[in-house]
Amino acid sequence: MTETASGTISGIGSRTGAGAAAGSGATALDAAAGRAAGFCVRDGRAPDRPPQDGHLGAGRTEGDRTGAEDPCCEEGLTEPGEPFGFHARGRNTHAYRERHPEPDTDPAAEPERAPDGRAGGPRGIGVQGPDGRALGILGGLVRDGGPARDDSLRRFAAIWSRTVYPATATHLTRAEFEDHLVPLAGRLGAALRTRPFDPAPAAEVGAALVGAHCTDPEALPLILGAIDSYLLVYCPPGGTLSDTEARARCARLQHSLAAGFAGALRERTLAEQEALSRAALAAQAETEKALHTSEARFRAVFEGAAIGVGIADVEGRIMDVNDALTRMFGGMAHDVTGRNVGEMVHPDDSPDVWGLYKELISGERDYYRVEKPYYRGDGSVLWTDLSVALLRDAHGRPQYQLALMEDITERRLLHERLRYEATHDALTGLPNRTLFFESIDRALSTAGDDGTPARFGLCYLDLDGFKAVNDSLGHAVGDELLVDVAERLRACATGPAELVARLGGDEFVALLTGPSAQADAIALARRMLTALSRPIRLDGRDLSVRASIGIVDGAAGELGAAEVLRSADITMYRAKAAGGNRYELADADSDARVIARHSLTNRLPAALDNSEFFIEYQPLVGLADGAVRGAEALVRWLHPVHGVLGPDQFIPLAESTGLIVPLGRWVLEESLRQARAWWQEGSGQAPMRVNVNLSPSQLRYPSLVADTVAVLENAGLAPSALCLEVTENALIGADEEELRPLRELADMGVDIALDDFGTGYSNLSYLRRLPVSTLKLDRSFTRGMQRAPADPVDVKIVEGIVSLAHTLDLSVTVEGVETGTQAEHLRILGCDTAQGWYYARPGPPERLRMLSLVDAAS
Repeated sequence: MTETASGTISGIGSRTGAGAAAGSGATALDAAAGRAAGFCVRDGRAPDRPPQDGHLGAGRTEGDRTGAEDPCCEEGLTEPGEPFGFHARGRNTHAYRERHPEPDTDPAAEPERAPDGRAGGPRGIGVQGPDGRALGILGGLVRDGGPARDDSLRRFAAIWSRTVYPATATHLTRAEFEDHLVPLAGRLGAALRTRPFDPAPAAEVGAALVGAHCTDPEALPLILGAIDSYLLVYCPPGGTLSDTEARARCARLQHSLAAGFAGALRERTLAEQEALSRAALAAQAETEKALHTSEARFRAVFEGAAIGVGIADVEGRIMDVNDALTRMFGGMAHDVTGRNVGEMVHPDDSPDVWGLYKELISGERDYYRVEKPYYRGDGSVLWTDLSVALLRDAHGRPQYQLALMEDITERRLLHERLRYEATHDALTGLPNRTLFFESIDRALSTAGDDGTPARFGLCYLDLDGFKAVNDSLGHAVGDELLVDVAERLRACATGPAELVARLGGDEFVALLTGPSAQADAIALARRMLTALSRPIRLDGRDLSVRASIGIVDGAAGELGAAEVLRSADITMYRAKAAGGNRYELADADSDARVIARHSLTNRLPAALDNSEFFIEYQPLVGLADGAVRGAEALVRWLHPVHGVLGPDQFIPLAESTGLIVPLGRWVLEESLRQARAWWQEGSGQAPMRVNVNLSPSQLRYPSLVADTVAVLENAGLAPSALCLEVTENALIGADEEELRPLRELADMGVDIALDDFGTGYSNLSYLRRLPVSTLKLDRSFTRGMQRAPADPVDVKIVEGIVSLAHTLDLSVTVEGVETGTQAEHLRILGCDTAQGWYYARPGPPERLRMLSLVDAAS
């Protein structure tokens, strides 16, 4: 026995047992590991049953439970409240042995004795106090072989696994790791018992632990601590070995294991280092090989590329170029390398190309692509599709710039050719409508040098009578004439800000910009008229050329391109209307009138469909008796915006659009319907005659006669109830074929009146050929008779006309009678009927009915 400060350690050695005191050399780790193993020291045996509720099992610590919860306390080995693991404190071990006899003892057999005379077989390690009372029993009953020893090895492996596993880097689970430790524990136990003693197997165990990845720096102390504390407990050497010798063997096994562990770990480390070194060398070789391959591949691509490739530093110095780029510039490589990118400027560079370049070399962008021209060595221009990429170093700083160039010179020339053809007239070579509108849009959106809107001037020119040239001499001659005119007009535009274009046909336009645009436009118009005044000789004949020009000027931003061109066109037609071969300046009021006429023209078809037209009637009064002889139907338009419009405001528009035919038929139908209504209200009186105006377009309408007959039949009136008024200008020069419809109507009994007589050629002999029955004198002949004394000239003219008309058996009607004096003069001169404000203004049919009733009553 070995005497300690807290008691006596009996058994194999003074350092064995979880309950050994600190003075015996046992550590707190020993005790804790013993308690963590979950065995309760019951007469030196580990518990044979799993922990129950309240029993401190695996993972429990000394402070977790008290002795009252330990199953051993039921057998009187611990006091309630005592720490678990120190059983039979203050109790005599003989009482424990009496209550728990050795299970394998045969009463008939003599117990096996050891050489020292003590009983052999299963042994435990007891811990006694100074007074001989047991302080604890550590260890288990382990025989030399059989199931009990295997159980002890597994229990030691379990303690060993729980202690070491947290410090391992193994891929095994905890149960698998414990299974791995069982044979290692067996080898340690076997080594402990061998004679002569050989610690070498422990070194192999240490190497095996390294092989199981127990390589953490904390693993070895835990491994040795577990062996030191529990190997002798669960794997006692047996035989006649003293406790001291057993402890010495255990220590030597630990030293051998540590040496094997360290040697294996060193070999493992050296192997890993060697592997890393070999891997690094292999990686370096592979990298060098890949770098060489990459460089070779790059050089192959660089030299064999069909497009130009160049490399420059961030300062712009060109370092290397391939053969394709050298060929593009038409020289040798040294003609390009060494130059600076910033020197390769061309006037046609896009405005933003150098801004993009500065952003690239400063690292603000990594790539840009533009179309850029360069000068070759011979002065010719090379157009390229240029892509530039920034190459950075390992730290991300700009290092090189890589340029890829594709020669697009041919494509550029083709594009410019197509652009020219798309923006120039094929016949004259002048800019066409497309280019003109691009130019005028630019001019109308440009500000002046002082920030104010820039001014512009525009001349719109149209040849007078060019259609006659085409119709008489052919289109080939007309084309030659246009080419000659274009050359003359181009020569007139001498300023850099003057553009002459052909819009189409015989229409040309000149655009000017600048502060004095109006004066310059007028001067240009005069030069163009002067240039065209000289005859043009074509096919041996001299052709005179005349032109009308409309001039528009103003400030940019006031009008759009379409509005400017419309105003110039309107102004040009005013020049034509004034006789042609002249220019006119744009006038806002004239433009407004033309625009209003155009608006009315567009509205006319819908107006007829929407019944916006109505008819007013002005009476025709007999000068001899003052009786109402008939009425003239005057159409009006109730416009939804402009109100009531007279016939002079829309009849010419209806004539130009062809709408006069359906409108005239509607007037004829409504007038005859009203005449029938008057006749039915007249109680048997003869129908009142209605005068309806007939336009020149209606005269040429093929169905005029048939339509008139149909309307008369539908109204149930005789032809004598209708008088068709035709203006003198519509009949002057008409041939017999054009007069045939009127003759047919006259033969049917329809009266034909020659309206506005005296305003045309007034060819009196021509009256004999016309199928007319009435002359209507224009008011201009009778205006001098409105007051006494009457104008003698007007009196003589009217007197002669009335005499001639009566000679030809024609009645005479006078328009515009406004005073009684005038009416009396006309009555004296023999005029038959009259109409005017003196009698009544045009009005609704009800007013005319009242006049008729008054006349009948008087």
